[in-house]
Amino acid sequence: MIKALGLSLYNLVNFIYLFNYLVLGYYVAVSLIYLALLLLAVWHIVLHLLRLSYGTYQEMMHSSVAPPISVVIAAYNEESTIVDSIKSLLLLNYPDFEVVVANDGSTDATLRNLIDGFNLKKTNIVYRAHLTTARVNAFYVNPDEPRLIVVDKAHAGKADSLNVGINVSRAPYFCSVDADSILERDALLRLMRPIVEDPELVRATGGIVRIVNGSVVKNGRLVEVRLPKDSLSRLQVVEYIRSFLFGRAGLSALNSLLIISGTFSMFHKRTVQAAGGYLLNTVTEDMELVVRLHKHLRETGQKYKINFVPDPICWTEAPKDLDMLKRQRRRWHLGLAESIYAYRKMLFNPAYGIVGWFALPYQLFVELLGPVVEVVGYFVVTVSFLLGIINFEFFMLFLVMAILVGIFFSTGAILLEEMTYRRYPKIKDLFILLAFGVIENFGYRQLLSLWRAQAIFKFFFSKDKKWEVVEKRGFASGVE
Repeated sequence: MIKALGLSLYNLVNFIYLFNYLVLGYYVAVSLIYLALLLLAVWHIVLHLLRLSYGTYQEMMHSSVAPPISVVIAAYNEESTIVDSIKSLLLLNYPDFEVVVANDGSTDATLRNLIDGFNLKKTNIVYRAHLTTARVNAFYVNPDEPRLIVVDKAHAGKADSLNVGINVSRAPYFCSVDADSILERDALLRLMRPIVEDPELVRATGGIVRIVNGSVVKNGRLVEVRLPKDSLSRLQVVEYIRSFLFGRAGLSALNSLLIISGTFSMFHKRTVQAAGGYLLNTVTEDMELVVRLHKHLRETGQKYKINFVPDPICWTEAPKDLDMLKRQRRRWHLGLAESIYAYRKMLFNPAYGIVGWFALPYQLFVELLGPVVEVVGYFVVTVSFLLGIINFEFFMLFLVMAILVGIFFSTGAILLEEMTYRRYPKIKDLFILLAFGVIENFGYRQLLSLWRAQAIFKFFFSKDKKWEVVEKRGFASGVE
């Protein structure tokens, strides 16, 4: 028996030893993938900037060139920001657009603030439900501002509200924008440029989302861009820059982009209607729709592009406390798990091209399971070192791959942003962002990984997969 126990202990130690090498190998493989995406992102952004140098956005200001757009907003209990957001949208620099707000049965003063803020009156509009939705109660307009339509509907969630907005919209393209967001004045022009250049091919585009915390917002306009003063918001600024500028830009260069942020995204309306609109049984309707569009377009044999555009910017309010941040990130990761599971038959399926053999596997093995590997890896490798199963050199190599490589990609994304678009004008801002690009790898990233691992556990073992509400405080004046 003692011999059997000794053999079992020997096998366990060998297994742990092998597991350490598997974790290290995973980090090496992921780092190489990230490096490839970073290089693709640089190439994608440089090409985009070169295209811009040969043409101006003023050419798109003629309605004969720029197609009409319906900006669709799903609003639920957004009383603190809704009026400023709509004012900002109505000031956009675009020749022909409308704003459709679907009030999703808000229980606060969202609808009342809209009515009072824009002097709206109830009216009758013919409602054609091309997409099945919950009950629509009333329509509100102001004859002096015909570009704004407010729809009051029964509460059924964001996806249902967006479907109502699509049904009401009159333009061939719709832009989904969150109710707590502000677009830069030329954002629609910039987001539509790939569509104008190739309308038969480009079916959807997405822009960059940035953190508005700390900036000066007056009457729905972003007056001055400032870095937030609180550390949690600054960490999110770095995270957003890295995620959008090299993650999505790199995947877009391969036409394998599976996530276009629902905060700011443009779609060809008929293509979305043909695919069935937004689904209601997911907590991240934006990713689910994009994956389904890939599936629909490939199965129907259509050539297409779904693009990330690196210069149109949407500014949004970010969580300012850990509890709200935890809710948001767990919901995002739960939605990622739901989407991958729903379309698991596309994985490694040659019928879906690069989406099947690269984009979905990347989302599964790197983005979805990465946090679990990271959490388990930190624990196992540290314990293995303390017990003498691995040596000091191996332990340090693991830390280099886990931390220093993360610092490299974060600071690289910040420098790429600074060399291209420079939304934060002060040189001091650059050094602050670079510092937080280092700091985020010592606690913040690990905390996010823990929350994301919790989301995966919830996906497999919990029946309660409802939307975790993130409370917003409204746009600040810039003084914190």
